[in-house]
Amino acid sequence: MRLATAAAVGLTLAAACAASACSSGGAPDDATPVVAVHEAAAARGPLQQWVRQQAVLYPLHQAVITPKISAPILRYTVQLGDPVHAGELLAVLDNADLKAAAQAAQGRLQAAEAAYQTAVAGAIPAALKSAQLNLAATAKALANAQTVYRNRQRLFQQGAIPRLTLQQAGVALTDAQNAHTLAQQQWEALESGGGHAAALRAAQGNLATAQGEAAGAAAQLNYSEIKSPIDGVVTARPLYPGQLATTTQPLITVMDLAQVVARLHVPAGVAALLRVGDAAQITPPAGGPPVAGKVTVVNAATDPGSTTVEVWVQAPNPGGAMRPGTTAQAAILARTIPDALTVPAVALLTDSSGATTVMLAGADGRAHQQAVTVGLKEPDRVQILSGLAPGQKVVTVGAYGLADGTRIQIVAHPGGAPAS
Repeated sequence: MRLATAAAVGLTLAAACAASACSSGGAPDDATPVVAVHEAAAARGPLQQWVRQQAVLYPLHQAVITPKISAPILRYTVQLGDPVHAGELLAVLDNADLKAAAQAAQGRLQAAEAAYQTAVAGAIPAALKSAQLNLAATAKALANAQTVYRNRQRLFQQGAIPRLTLQQAGVALTDAQNAHTLAQQQWEALESGGGHAAALRAAQGNLATAQGEAAGAAAQLNYSEIKSPIDGVVTARPLYPGQLATTTQPLITVMDLAQVVARLHVPAGVAALLRVGDAAQITPPAGGPPVAGKVTVVNAATDPGSTTVEVWVQAPNPGGAMRPGTTAQAAILARTIPDALTVPAVALLTDSSGATTVMLAGADGRAHQQAVTVGLKEPDRVQILSGLAPGQKVVTVGAYGLADGTRIQIVAHPGGAPAS
């Protein structure tokens, strides 16, 4: 409005001057009107290309917690909006039956441990010792039977005893040999690990089974205590205490709002300019200065429905001002041209054919149309590739609709400073 007022004042003064013949010769040089305009000089300097797009905000991390068991909700320990830490207890499900099962499993585990210790320290070594003693006893009995048989065989040959007595000694020797062989096999089986290993494996198997049952019961009991897997804020708690929590319905949602991710979709050609790590900004939906961030994702694939590429911008969220689910303006610095010749964007004129021109503020006090080739365009500055030289003055405010050769009067910008 201030610019328009200044232009209007300039026009009024120019018209009054022409009507009263206020030129140095007492009459106007030209009957054409004088138009008040602003001017700016074409200048070289760095020009940044920003990709600006509306984006949807998401939390950096989110945990939608669903119970692993179905049970009534006993109580909550947090409310909506409460900050929580990883591992913090959020809710407790009814777990009386699970506690009883865990106690029973713990009892069976203790019994299995005791049986295992008994097997290792008592029964198995005792069986091995008994087999060793039995082997020694049968060996001694076998030696005695062999001595008796040899003695009776000699006496029989001398005719001192009947054949029946020799035969009885032979039967006793055979029995002693069989007993020794059996004792030898039993001892070897235990000593080599056959019976010993089998008994030990049985004890170990019973212990492992009891340990598994106890661990399973403890896990089921632990599932009744709902804990947060991340730091964040409670953003959803749809059920009330006493209602049945199931394995198919979320119980609590926790969001990490310390940072947000703005997800935007850009054309594939624009996405080709972007890289992970590029500087970016997110403007909060409620207003305020942009928050600096960076690009964290440039999708390698194009969305088949929209033929656009999804890009993520991550930024801090001080005070939680940016709420997930809302839209915000995201801007990504795609590239910087270090030495670009630019003019204010308002100086650029585009006709219906797409040709681009500017109006030069000539030293003769007239506007002159000049065709230009345009490069990078930003909201406030436009790169000129050809048609202008550094320092040339172009009309900014007032250029639209200005005819070539129109007499102009340069008006200072509000504040008294000329355009630059």
